[in-house]
Amino acid sequence: MAIVELKNVAKQYGSSGNNAVDNFNLVTRDGEFVVLVGPSGCGKSTTMRMIAGLERNTEGEILIGGRDVSQVPPKERDIAMVFQSYALYPHMSVAENMAFSLKLKKRPAEEIKAKVDEAAKTLGIEHLLERKPRELSGGQRQRVALGRAIVRSPQVFLMDEPLSNLDAKLRVDMRAEIVKLHKRLKVTTFYVTHDQVEAMTMGERIVVMKDGEIQQIDTPINLYEYPANRFVAGFIGNPSMNFLRGTLADGVVGGEGYRLTLDAAHQAAVASHHGDIWVGIRPEHLRLADGDEPNNGLEGTVEVVETLGAVTMVQLAVGETTITAQLPGHRQIAIGDSLSLACDSDKLHLFDVDSDRAIGREPAAASSTAAEA
Repeated sequence: MAIVELKNVAKQYGSSGNNAVDNFNLVTRDGEFVVLVGPSGCGKSTTMRMIAGLERNTEGEILIGGRDVSQVPPKERDIAMVFQSYALYPHMSVAENMAFSLKLKKRPAEEIKAKVDEAAKTLGIEHLLERKPRELSGGQRQRVALGRAIVRSPQVFLMDEPLSNLDAKLRVDMRAEIVKLHKRLKVTTFYVTHDQVEAMTMGERIVVMKDGEIQQIDTPINLYEYPANRFVAGFIGNPSMNFLRGTLADGVVGGEGYRLTLDAAHQAAVASHHGDIWVGIRPEHLRLADGDEPNNGLEGTVEVVETLGAVTMVQLAVGETTITAQLPGHRQIAIGDSLSLACDSDKLHLFDVDSDRAIGREPAAASSTAAEA
């Protein structure tokens, strides 16, 4: 186990002047599970490859266990990596695949067998040790790839979208298996994914990236409750947060088709703001108005209805903006219906129009944002 530190790390390709990763700063806790998440091209895999030594960082320092490894070759960094492609040797058995790195290090045969047997038992693949990769399912191959990493007993695990090739149900199952495995091994782990649901369910802390820069580093619940900016707010959460542009005046934010009264905490936060503002509302925080909230809510026309059983997802036009509401599944709603929706004022998120920064919602414990990282 080890603490990993990235200090002002940057990666530039060519002489364009644009960094694929820029000013990346992070200090892990020993044994922490950290997830890097963001859209394609945001720099998360490049960051992972720099930690692994597969890419040389242009600027900054990368420390593993207090040792600067920026100039150290990958094989000497004491890390183990699990890739999106399982990269198993097709001519070797499961046991031989798992033992290969130990054989290269010329470890004693008894030690190799003990570590392979232990890892296989941990992953529930003892009965597969004599099979070849072609005889395994996708989930089994993924377990073998994990086993190959485990036997090395590294200081750090690096996992680059390891579940992308699996079907939806198996991905859910393997997510749980990896989390349980981490709890058992307690090895510092970096996990890269573009799937925010995967990030939220697996990470102890999450690094949200965009265009090579950190947008926010925080726990899953703080990212959901206290997004630092409009990008994080829209990226974290499923379905995505709704955004309505409106005008702020006298503690009320409103626009075409909606009017929302702010609570005292929000009013204090926006005391120095005037004019246009973004208001964000998560679909699960919208509800059908009960008639006791006159002139305080949203009015829209239903455009799409998705019946999911326990809930019904409804897309409706509020003025010129289409928003999504997550409503009870038993409610009968048809396309073309006019709906009146309400949202508790303490569930609203406000964002500055010019900077997109969040206004007025602060977590109990300080979070890390791009400005602080």
